[in-house]
Amino acid sequence: MSGAADFIMEHSAGGLLSWQHQLEASERFGLSLAEVEGVILDKGLLPGRYQRNRQTISQADQRELFRSRVTVIGCGGLGCYVVEELARLGVGQIVVVDPDTFEEHNLNRQLYSTPEKLGEVKVLAALQRVAEVNPAVTVIPYQKAFSAENGKGLLAGSRVAVDALDNIGVRMELAEICNMMGLPLVHGAIAGWFGHVTTLFPGDDTLQNIYGPQKASKGVEASLGNPSFTPALVAALQVAEVCKLLLGQGKTLKNRTLMIDLLNMEFQELEL
Repeated sequence: MSGAADFIMEHSAGGLLSWQHQLEASERFGLSLAEVEGVILDKGLLPGRYQRNRQTISQADQRELFRSRVTVIGCGGLGCYVVEELARLGVGQIVVVDPDTFEEHNLNRQLYSTPEKLGEVKVLAALQRVAEVNPAVTVIPYQKAFSAENGKGLLAGSRVAVDALDNIGVRMELAEICNMMGLPLVHGAIAGWFGHVTTLFPGDDTLQNIYGPQKASKGVEASLGNPSFTPALVAALQVAEVCKLLLGQGKTLKNRTLMIDLLNMEFQELEL
């Protein structure tokens, strides 16, 4: 890739390489856009799309994000927003797990659902969307339900897992498998005007403290539903937690839960 590296260095300006030159490098040297992005970051530069990141996320941090893999379990109200924000952030590999197709009741809140996509596979819609907004990011879609039997395989190679599920029993299975694999898990839940976010590290029993012994399939969202704004907010908080975990920065929501009440615009932190 020495020719590509020379081209990139020659055409960079102010520590950035434009999208136009990324495309040209890809075509000229027969490299994928992900490979081109890797060369840019290895050379201490930034793809131009991340120039507004660098006041907050350093060039070395951006490279770390690109070298990371995150698994998102669920591609519905929360999951679509989580995938979108991870891709725009520059996380290099995103595994997306969901068995479902879009239905009409998804249209009020699920980012990738449109009338034209009704009946389409959710994880394939995520794949298509990321290819449009950041084609240097690799999406690995699995149209299947997460379970105790397939969980380790779906999480293999990831540095962080994201819980974007709507099923308490499966959430518990996900937490148990992450614990066994030594993998941090960012949990988010939504219902109506309300939501909460927490981060579990191996050995934590946070979800048991939140949900108790119940094994009900659905939480309170089954009765309250979800408007458009709750999943967008909670997903953004989850992605912020993922970013901190990947970069080893800031204070995460370990052993504490951020409770969100948008009806009264109140945020409360509970220690667990």
